[in-house]
Amino acid sequence: MKACACHILVKSKEEAEKIKAQLDKGGNFQQLAKKYSICPSGKKGGDLGEFGPGKMVKAFDNVVFKKEILKVHGPIKTQFGFHLIKTLYRS
Repeated sequence: MKACACHILVKSKEEAEKIKAQLDKGGNFQQLAKKYSICPSGKKGGDLGEFGPGKMVKAFDNVVFKKEILKVHGPIKTQFGFHLIKTLYRS
């Protein structure tokens, strides 16, 4: 199985919740990722490309491979911070 996902990574749950509120009001995921994400993928609008199970930390994998696609999930806490995750497709 493969999936393609994008994410926004920030330091605090509060910041992640503020960004999610903007997304819920129709905010552009790519633009918000470029503005706020502390992950290098932020420069690409949060795009992580295609990957298989086990390439990301477990909490991240659980969202990408088990939760509804094209919906923003989070904040999801990992050792890196708090993620807002959107799975684009699974195959």
